[in-house]
Amino acid sequence: MRRRSFIAGSLAALAFPQALFAQNAAYDPTPQLVSIKSHYSVGQMLILPRSHYLYLVTEPGKAMRYGVGVGKAGLEFTGSATISVKKEWPTWRPTDEMIERDPKAYARFVGNTEAQPGGPDNPLGARALYLFQNGKDTYFRIHGTTQPSSIGRSVSNGCIRMINEHVKDLYERVPIGTTVTVL
Repeated sequence: MRRRSFIAGSLAALAFPQALFAQNAAYDPTPQLVSIKSHYSVGQMLILPRSHYLYLVTEPGKAMRYGVGVGKAGLEFTGSATISVKKEWPTWRPTDEMIERDPKAYARFVGNTEAQPGGPDNPLGARALYLFQNGKDTYFRIHGTTQPSSIGRSVSNGCIRMINEHVKDLYERVPIGTTVTVL
């Protein structure tokens, strides 16, 4: 290890000691009530992609924590948005960018406007919360998944994935207008 790496790592550990504990703790996607800094507003949603968790603030100093899958490097959403649309068993169509990146995987969508109907085989799963900024659709979603093994990983095309039973629970808890901040 080089001196510069050692010093940088040591300073980071002192500045962010919680990062040391996060690495040692086993990842658990199960929804659970946890403590959170009290300056967050009740009803606010926070997503920490590096730790693969979504937090919904339920009361001052408390939040419901859910495990999530997030976007792969370069495809992730960051910033703040508002949940402006909620759908049960949503339809799905890959974005033009997704088709361009992987035309083989999305071959059936090339050159048409077909959308996959909602249902258990739909990649958006049981529920979807649509993220908007300044009244415009970002095309990023918080949604269920047909790939529960992707939870806790950075593998999506940018959306936030949840286990279907967990996204159903979240869907019932959050109203239209909820602020979502992805850090």
